Parts: sequence; structure tokens; C-alpha cells
Amino acid sequence: MHLHSIPLSRSIKQLIMMTADVVMMVMALAFSFALLGMDFLAQDQRFYAYLSVATVISILFFIRIGLYRVLLLYMGLQAAFLILQAVTFATCLLAASYLFSHAPQESDYSVLPIFWMISVLFVGGSRFVAKVLLQSLIQNFRPKEPVIIYGAGSSGMQLVVALQNGDQYLPVAFVDDSQSIVGSTVHGIRVYSPNSLYELIENFSVRQILLAIPSATHAERKEILNRLEHLPVHVKTVPDLFDMVSGKVGVDEIRDIDIEDLLGRDIVPPNPELLGACIAGQSVMVTGAGGSIGSELCRQIITINPARLVLLDTFEYGLYEVENELRESLKGIENGEDIEIVALLGSVCNRVQMENAIKSFAVDTVYHVAAYKQVPMVEKNIVEGAHNNIFGTLISAQAAESLGVKNFVFISTDKAVRPTNFMGATKRCAEQVLQAMAKRGSETRFSIVRFGNVLGSSGSVVPLFRKQISSGGPVTVTHPEVTRYFMTVQEAAQLVLQAGSMATGGDVFVLDMHEPIRIIDLAKKMVHLMGYDVKDENSYRGDIAIEYTGLRPGEKLYEELLIGESVTGTEHPKIMRAEEETLSLDTLKQLLQRLEVACQEINLPEVKAVLMEAVDGFDPKEEVSDPMWEFYQESTAEHDVGRDNRLSTKVTPLFKE
Repeated sequence: MHLHSIPLSRSIKQLIMMTADVVMMVMALAFSFALLGMDFLAQDQRFYAYLSVATVISILFFIRIGLYRVLLLYMGLQAAFLILQAVTFATCLLAASYLFSHAPQESDYSVLPIFWMISVLFVGGSRFVAKVLLQSLIQNFRPKEPVIIYGAGSSGMQLVVALQNGDQYLPVAFVDDSQSIVGSTVHGIRVYSPNSLYELIENFSVRQILLAIPSATHAERKEILNRLEHLPVHVKTVPDLFDMVSGKVGVDEIRDIDIEDLLGRDIVPPNPELLGACIAGQSVMVTGAGGSIGSELCRQIITINPARLVLLDTFEYGLYEVENELRESLKGIENGEDIEIVALLGSVCNRVQMENAIKSFAVDTVYHVAAYKQVPMVEKNIVEGAHNNIFGTLISAQAAESLGVKNFVFISTDKAVRPTNFMGATKRCAEQVLQAMAKRGSETRFSIVRFGNVLGSSGSVVPLFRKQISSGGPVTVTHPEVTRYFMTVQEAAQLVLQAGSMATGGDVFVLDMHEPIRIIDLAKKMVHLMGYDVKDENSYRGDIAIEYTGLRPGEKLYEELLIGESVTGTEHPKIMRAEEETLSLDTLKQLLQRLEVACQEINLPEVKAVLMEAVDGFDPKEEVSDPMWEFYQESTAEHDVGRDNRLSTKVTPLFKE
């Protein structure tokens, strides 16, 4: 229930407040006379006339400065300044009225400062009392949830004011690491040490802690979250400082903890020269632009002021979404109106379209993200996975080379290193295609950027875990010992852009993913920080169970980033350059020709055989299958009828004669 929800028009409410102010000022004047032993009702008639005019002018002044536009429920420091300004003006008018209506020897001007003080008390105090009554009324109709705010800095102060004026949360305590402010009071809320957290949670029946530390580093946030992890509360946070300052979000927009905070890593500031080398003032294409990684690359690219950004994807809705988002964000970029955005529906396997797109829009740099990346799905659609990931890369690279593209950056994966699944094998084969093209000599600088799992990307475990926890569990983990490298999508995209600028041709760049994380540990942290306990053999009274489903086909316990041991640093501390063996040119050409025929004929055993020959160490353990291959195996007649509808890829000569 809010003041503005009372069924009265805004003008009626303002009229009531004006009337109240007139009454308050008259009462203040009567009290002022009484304190000086004077009779307010025995004054000269001229005084009352002047006083009436002064009162009307005062109310008009109150209206002019906006005193009646302030909602009582949200009245703050700014309203207090308005009240002081208004009462001071009214006192000046009263002084004029008193001067014109009394002879100097009959006047006692000490009434004026007394009137000023009492008016401030009455006009301001009446509003404060009304605000308290409204807040109490709201709380009675809709009880607020008690919360603790971690961080008593400027963000914490803003947050407590926002929450006190809201109708969802009731701040009951501040907690801060700074001992200098422990014991003090901020906006009526006492500040405690983190050591008092458990006692505060018990005393106030708190179920949520709100982090108001947007300026803290990731390492500092991780340390705080580790401290809060085992408390029986749901930990949430306010937006980061940049988003609040830029006006994108308000301080009271509470959200769940980002999993990035659990990693505790701070992003190395980007090198502006590396970021802009392949982008600024150039025409840039991103394939797979509608996906999580491709779209993030696009977001960062437009901030570097390319002349043109070409988006290519087969995913219509994803392409539509990212195009609209980018066009909207251009409004906030300096010279954004000069950046051309082109959205193209199409496949990287369509040679004619790739060549036409690159030629039509004079593309200088290609970031090739388009691929089938989900391991379980590629395991069930091996032929199409090999066709798209390998020949899609080959066709895109050939189109780029033939039309004079300066830079071609291929986004790879840690699953390409000694792969146990077909997705990883196809990505490693695609890597070798680019290495071979660079090795035989090319004016296009081909490079490969390899990294691990991206938090929040499609298929990431993090949104899956959050959904499972919100639904009451269980949380599903494939194996208790499975570990993965993790990186935020923002950091990965930033490093990809910088790595591509350092390419000399055929480079394999490996991003520093830090230490791998056990998935079971990640799941338990998320359960705890969302306010629940894990139910396992050690705690049968827990809230959320964790179930082990077993490794999926082609899945590893541990991922790797390097094939060999030869790795060197680069000018960026988070980017390494790997020196790896690759196939000879003739061998790769023969294998691609065999793979092309196998894909056309949907010959699954041959596709598997070629990948095992092409990719060192690839030895799939599970029995392979593919619905299309099974279909053609079941019926010879249908096999013959469907032959003309199979995949078709014309591979142009890989190597210069």
C-alpha cells in the first residue's frame, strides 16, 4: 500500500498538504507569540491582512520549488532542504508583514527566529510522522522480509534507503569488514563485524544476505562468499558499480550471486592496441553470431568502432536478438551511427553465400565461431557434426583466403586436445585444416584460439544447476571426480580479440584458464549460497540432493589445453602460444577427400575411420551411432531412393599448385 495508491487524485492530495502547511505555520506563529508572552489574537487588523498575503505567497513559493511533488513515503534529504528553503522564505515574508503592521517601538523581532524553528519542526516533523505512519501501515499489510546488508559503504547506504522505502525487504543489520565503522549506525541500522553473522541470523530470523560491495575485486568477493557459504542463508548481490553509475540498473535490483564471483579471478585489463588491431575502422564478420560466445564477441567488437559488423548464423531467433541488442547499444557509443550492422541468415557450409558475403561487405577479419559444440548431440549426429565443423571451417577459410581477408580467427575448444568424443575430434581436424593452409603459405593470417568451458554459455552447467536448485533438486553431476576449466564469456571474448591480433599464421593460442574446478564442488557452493543444505550420506536432513548420472558418451573426467609440451608466452600474460605437430599437406588432403565422400554417402564407419587417422590419440570407446546412417542401413530400397538427398560438399583444392 502506497500513498499514491490511496484513491484520491494527485491534486486533492496536494491541496490537503497545502492546507496542512497553512495550519502548521499559523500554529507555529501562535506558539512563537505565546513563548514571548504576547497575545496572537490581539494583534492589529493590518497584521492579519499582511499575514494572509504572506501566507498565500509562501504557499505559491512552496509550489514553485516543488515541495508538493515530493512523495511522503520516499521523502529524503533533498526534501529536508526544500523544507528549510520554504520555511526561511516564509519567515522573511512574516518579517515584512510584522514590519509594515507594527511601529518599531512596538515590535519584538525575536518572534521571527522562534517562528522559523517551530515552523521547521511543524512543517518538517508533520511530514516525517506521516512517512513513519505510512511505512508502518505498509508493513502491517505486507510484512517485509528481514535481511542483512554486507557492506556499509556508499552502495550499502543507497541500498538501505531504497529497501526502507520499498515493500519487500527490511534491513535489520549492516555487516562490514572495516573495524573502524563497526558499532556505528548508518541510517538507523547498526554495523556489526562479520564474526556476529551467525548470531544476527538467529536473532532476526534472517534468510537472506545482500552483498553491497560492487567495487570489490573478484578475489575479495570470493573470500567473502567462502565465509558465507556455510551459513543457512540465501546470498544475493546488488549490480556492479559500472552498471549503477551508467544508469543501466538501480542499486535495489537484487539478483543471485554470479558464478564468476566463485572463481575469484580478476580480468587483466585489455591492451587497447591488441584489441583494435583487427577491428577498428575495419569490416568484421562473426560466424555463429547468435550463440553465447559469438554474441559476446559482437558486443565487444562494436565498442572498438569497426566500420562494419557482419553477423552470420543459421539460428534465426538468436540472430534477430543480437542484431536488435547491438543496434540499441549503438545509441550509447560515440560515433555509433557510423557503424554498419549487417545480419545474414546462412550456413558456413554454403560456399556461394560465404564468398558473396565476404566480397559484398569487403570483410577484413573473420571470427569463425559457428560450430556444433554440444558433445552429446554431436555423438548422436556424427556425420552432420563432422560435415559442419570440418567442412564449414574449410569453406569459410577458403572463401576468406580467395577474397583477401586479412585475418581469420578460429574459435576452438579444450575438447580438441586428445579427444574422446567426436565433437572434439572434428574441432581438432578443423584446427589442422587451418594449420595446413597457413603452412603452405597464405596472405590471410590464420590463427586458432583454444579455451575451456564458458560460464553462462548454452549448455553450461551453471544455469542448469540454478534451475535444478530452484525446483528443489536433485542436482545432477556426471561423476564425483569430473573437473573442468571455466572462464567468463566476457573474459574469453576479450582474450580472443587480443589473441587474433598477435597471429603470424597458423598460431595456436591457448588462454590461461587458471586451475580446473571440480563440478561437485561448484554444485555444492551453489546449493549453499542459494540458502539450502546439501542432502547426502553425511546430512540426511538436507534440502537438495546431488545425484551422479555417470559420464556421458565421449565425456572425459579431466580436460586438457595443450597437445604437446612446447608452449611459449606472448605479450599478453593470459595468452600462450603452443607449438604443435600437425599432419602433412598431402596426408590431410587425402583424408579430407575421403571424409567428403563419407559424408555424402552418410558412411558412418568411414567418417569414424578418417577422424581416427586424422586426429592423433582419438579412440572413441562407445559404440557409435547416427540416426541417418541407421536409416539407410535398415532398408536398401530407401537407401537408394535417398542417395540424391545426402549431404553434398564440393571441396575446392586445398593447396596451391
